[in-house]
Amino acid sequence: MRYWLMKSEPHAFSIDDLARNKIEPWDGVRNYQARNFMRDGMSIGDGILFYHSNCRGPGVVGLAEVASTAYHDPTQFDVNDMHYDPKSHPDAPRWYLIDVAFIRKLKRIVTLAELKNDSSLGDFALLRRGNRLSVLPVSSAQWSHILSLE
Repeated sequence: MRYWLMKSEPHAFSIDDLARNKIEPWDGVRNYQARNFMRDGMSIGDGILFYHSNCRGPGVVGLAEVASTAYHDPTQFDVNDMHYDPKSHPDAPRWYLIDVAFIRKLKRIVTLAELKNDSSLGDFALLRRGNRLSVLPVSSAQWSHILSLE
């Protein structure tokens, strides 16, 4: 089992949206490294830290799990979708997604400020300077430590 952190802007898709829908395709990823994590690294049952970004109080807000293997993101072919990619073709798609299933909301938000001030996290990908990926690997030790903070 592997662990991941997935970022979403709560005005676009929040932990409450996932709680309501129970399962949701994680579409619109348009970064090759993040795509590769989903396509090549994720397996059904892997744990996900759901992270609210680009908001007043960014932080880890909930838990989810990978609910499918990677498959082609249909938004890349939809000219009316904001994630449309004219360079991607159905016979050679560029972009993939996975389905994400809701597990639970955290008892409290574990804030970005807390994470930044926590030396126990070591080389946590979220805290690396310049890292803006929406999908990041999390070590087992980091996963356990973050959950101990809620």
